[in-house]
Order: sequence, then C-alpha cells, then structure tokens
Amino acid sequence: MDRETGTYCISSAYGEVVRAFVPHGLPPTAPALALDADLIRRDEVARSALARLAVARPLVPSMEWFLYGFVRKEAVLTSQIEGTQATLEDVFRFEATDRAERPEDVEEVCNYVAALTHAREQLADPKGLPVSGRLLCDTHRVLMHGVRGADKLPGEIRRSQNWIGGPRPGRARFVPAPPDRVARLMSDLERWIQADDPLPVLVKTGLAHAQFETIHPFLDGNGRIGRMLITLLIEHWGLLDEPLLYLSQELRRRQREYYDRLTAVRSDGDWEGWLRFFLECVRDAADDGVHVAQTLHQLVERDRRRVVADDRVTVTTIRLLDRLPRWPVLTVSKAVELTSATAPTARAAVTLLERLGILRETSGKKRDRIFAYSEYLEVLTGDGAAA
Repeated sequence: MDRETGTYCISSAYGEVVRAFVPHGLPPTAPALALDADLIRRDEVARSALARLAVARPLVPSMEWFLYGFVRKEAVLTSQIEGTQATLEDVFRFEATDRAERPEDVEEVCNYVAALTHAREQLADPKGLPVSGRLLCDTHRVLMHGVRGADKLPGEIRRSQNWIGGPRPGRARFVPAPPDRVARLMSDLERWIQADDPLPVLVKTGLAHAQFETIHPFLDGNGRIGRMLITLLIEHWGLLDEPLLYLSQELRRRQREYYDRLTAVRSDGDWEGWLRFFLECVRDAADDGVHVAQTLHQLVERDRRRVVADDRVTVTTIRLLDRLPRWPVLTVSKAVELTSATAPTARAAVTLLERLGILRETSGKKRDRIFAYSEYLEVLTGDGAAA
C-alpha cells in the first residue's frame, strides 16, 4: 500500500537535528481505507467474539469478582508490555497484605486499575467527561501518580520532544511530532472520535489506538493510556458494557508484530495490515475471555460441591470459599475480615480449605502465612503471567 500517512518536520531536540513525524488526521485518505472482503469478514468475526464474551457474564455468580480479576489481569499485562515485572499474584498479595516484593511495579499496576476506574466513572456520569483529550489527561494523572515517571508532567501534554527506541532522538527508531503540534493533533483525534464516522466500530477503535500511539502525547505512559483507550472506546461505542477484554495479552504475545504493524502504518501507510492484525487480536482475546469465564465458573462450582459435601464444613468455610474469587490471595486476618468470624473459626476454615487442596500456603512462614486459591489463579492468568 502506497499511502502517505503524515509528513516529517525537521526540528532540533537536545542539540540534534531530528525528523519528527506529524500524522495526517483520520480516517486514512489518498487512497481511502480499503475495507475489502477480508477486512469486513475479520471485523464480523471479532464482533461475534465480543458478543460471546458479553453473554459470558451470566456464567459467574458475581459480576464483581469477574470484573475484579479481568481488570487486574489487563492491568498486569499492559504494564508488562512496558517492562514491569509484577505478576497478578503479586497484585493480589499486595491487596491482601499491603506488602509486595516489587512494590514499585505493583503500584504501577494498581494505578492502572485506579485510572481505568476513574475514566469509566467519568464516561458513565451524565455530567462527566466524554472520550476526549481532557479525559485522557485526567486519566494519565491518576496513572502516573507517585510512580516512576511521576516527574514527567502527569496529566499534561508534553512540552518537549520525546522519542521511541535509541539512546537519544538523533538515533531513535521513531520520533513523534514536535511538542508544538501535539495539542492540535489530539484535538483532531478527539473531534474524529466524537464525529459520526460510518466506519465499523472496531475499525475506528483500531485506527484511534494507532493514531494515539503515533502522536505519543505524554512524556511517559503512552502505551498504557493508548491501550486503555481501546477498552474505553469499545465500551463507549457499545460493544461491551464492562471492561472484560484483556487485549494486552494478545499484544504481549505478539509484541514484535504489534510494534512492526504500527511502524508500517507510519512508514508505508499500511493501515489495512494494522487493522487485520488488530482485529485478529480482538477475536483471540475475546475467545480467551469466554474460555476463562467458563473455566472459572466450573472450577468454583466444583470446589463448592466438594466443600459442602465435607463433614467438617462450617458456614464460615462456605462463606470464605464464596469470597475467594474476589480475594484469591489472603491471610487468616483477611479471612476474619471477610467472614466476620472469630480468628479461631476463620483459621479453621482456612485450614479445611487447605486440606481440601483449594488453598495453598505460599509464604513458607510459620507466622503471617499467606494462602492462595492457586488453581483459580492459574486459570485466570492463562499464559503463565502469575508464575
């Protein structure tokens, strides 16, 4: 595909002459986006997969714990793409104990959860912000609060040149637009998102993500905000009512191709190749979400039958088991809190679940022991992200 998707601006950054890329606005033109039979079919398949994921909600007894796990899985995976080492079990352990082996990484993941929650609350509030540059800036402020990169203008459009890959801009793999162009580019993207473009919703979502990543409006956190934008647009445009799609798992599995496809948009104008890749990732991530939802439901129901059939079972044991999907890592103190039982009663419930193989002690300590609903975590992580 021979299409010009932007122009290069010669400027100076950090004492070097750089060629910064200024993208054209959406949708792609000259030539227009080629929605051929293959792309239309991929869009239909991806939307069907999202519809199956949406109806997977009734499979679980509590939407709260379903979302709790899925949102945190996406938070972990999108952060891992940026190089953090925190796992899903690290996050659950921190939430149960306020302690973490990788506190900075865990805090970044927790900030992502808080940022997504903030953005969704704004979109759900009739007086809140729409999907816009201002919303993304507010969300970025939450994402970067108190973590690495907190000194890089959280919540503000960058005022200096950034770059991707390489030790300095003159040797970078890609140099986004100069800072004096960023505000206009973001305004153009916002207007296009809010306009009534007739393109299919998932196609528009893929275009918006690639455009945001090309603009790279912040000094740090662009990847996470850009992938969060996918989640927000899928909900905003009505394909899902909840953030059930953990797309970052597929993007991480195919990380090299992910970056190569974005590069090909900028260098060759290959929007169609990017969209084929993006729609494949949506389909695979949605199918995986359905499988995980079904498997988690079966696991929890199986374990409940096992516990109820045991002669040693108590009401506290059943109550604790029902809380485990929301608290898959816990201590005896947390069990006391979750069940409103005395410490001896809660400890007995934990001990029974451990004897039945539902809980596994993970700390190796004699005091302040930590227990994990290990099989549940294994299913939820799927690709071994909690290992």
